[in-house]
Amino acid sequence: MLNGQLQLTDITMGASSTRLRRPLFIAGALSLAILAGCASKGTRAPVVDMTGGQPASPVAPGGTYVVKPGDTLYKIARANNVDIENVKRWNNLSDPNQISVGQVLKMSGSAGGAQTAPVGGAKPQPRPLEQPETTTPPPETTATPAPAPVETKPATRAADAGVINWAWPANGQIVQGFNSSSKGIDISGALGDPITAAADGLVKYSGNGVRGLGNLIIVEHQNGFITAYAHNRALLVKTGQTVKRGAKIAELGQSDTTSPRLHFEIRRQGTPVDPMQYLPAK
Repeated sequence: MLNGQLQLTDITMGASSTRLRRPLFIAGALSLAILAGCASKGTRAPVVDMTGGQPASPVAPGGTYVVKPGDTLYKIARANNVDIENVKRWNNLSDPNQISVGQVLKMSGSAGGAQTAPVGGAKPQPRPLEQPETTTPPPETTATPAPAPVETKPATRAADAGVINWAWPANGQIVQGFNSSSKGIDISGALGDPITAAADGLVKYSGNGVRGLGNLIIVEHQNGFITAYAHNRALLVKTGQTVKRGAKIAELGQSDTTSPRLHFEIRRQGTPVDPMQYLPAK
């Protein structure tokens, strides 16, 4: 009897164990299926631009990009899928932070950029290699005749004229004398003539943000003096740069004026003074 009971008990317990394991197996299989479904349908974490501002818009491959407010060189390079070091090299940028709004950046190593296929399937015309690019000359290249020189009388030397070793910033004729309206003198010349620093100093401004003066340079000197050089064609120094007396800082131009000229001012403690009282006699 005991043997028969033991066998019956074993059979009963084995059947019960099988019934218990079956739900557990089904539950485990369902859990694995749910996890696999979540893994296949999961969404990726969004990439967030932490640099601020609007994202830079991509340009056509091999084209150029105009810097907009809020742009950084990193964002521009990333938007156009190019390496930032390549962008720096193509544009001769030593400091990636030194870009300004409106600046045109090359986005490839080619000077003219990549050509795109014309609309309508027309074949592009062949172009010889190394053909120089044609550029539109700046408006100021067509210069109007310079005004006649004005008669200048010898000016009385200022009492403090000797505290700084002054030099003439340009070699042309004076076409506008000093008065309360002009606040300086105008010196005529040809487009591209050298403009030189009138004395040793530090460049405090180099740009074209002052209306009516065109491309302007302001240099700070010792003893409260500053000099201003306006209407330039090209600016050859940057803000914060140290310059020496006689060093070329710009090219004579016609920006925001009627004829090629340099508008030159000397200010003492912020007040315009007659440059003729400080510049050496010619």
